[in-house]
Amino acid sequence: PMTENEVLEKARYIFTAGKLIHDQIYQAGARYFNGTDGSEEIVELSLPQKNMIMIVRRQGKVTMTDLANQLGVSPPSASAMVDRLVEKKILTREHSTEDRRKVVVRISGEAMSMMDGIENNMLGFFIELVEKVGSETTEQWCQVLKQVASVMESKADKMGIR
Repeated sequence: PMTENEVLEKARYIFTAGKLIHDQIYQAGARYFNGTDGSEEIVELSLPQKNMIMIVRRQGKVTMTDLANQLGVSPPSASAMVDRLVEKKILTREHSTEDRRKVVVRISGEAMSMMDGIENNMLGFFIELVEKVGSETTEQWCQVLKQVASVMESKADKMGIR
């Protein structure tokens, strides 16, 4: 077993490497949002708005309550953010077909191509990374990430987050 100091050292290293990856992903998305990657899309969005869009994109549809919980903001704050993104025709809001009292948020049809462009930019970063680290390291990385995802999903399930 690892000592407490070894655990801290490894956790710090993983955190730092994860932050480097996060920053690269964010920059790839920002280049698309700002139109500096050759795309014509230029959208003025705040970081919280971008986070909201990515959550909705990842889940396909999300209730206002779940969205507020995942963003760590109050439901009225989430609702105001959604209102601004609905005005920009990036998100849509509709009543849930399962429970008419709940409001569901989705990416609008108009914004789907923008989201595909952002995702492609981000994916390009990972393609380059996979090519540079090679197949053996990539396979090991995938195995580690499967274990990490399993632990995180289990934790999310216990906390009621999805």
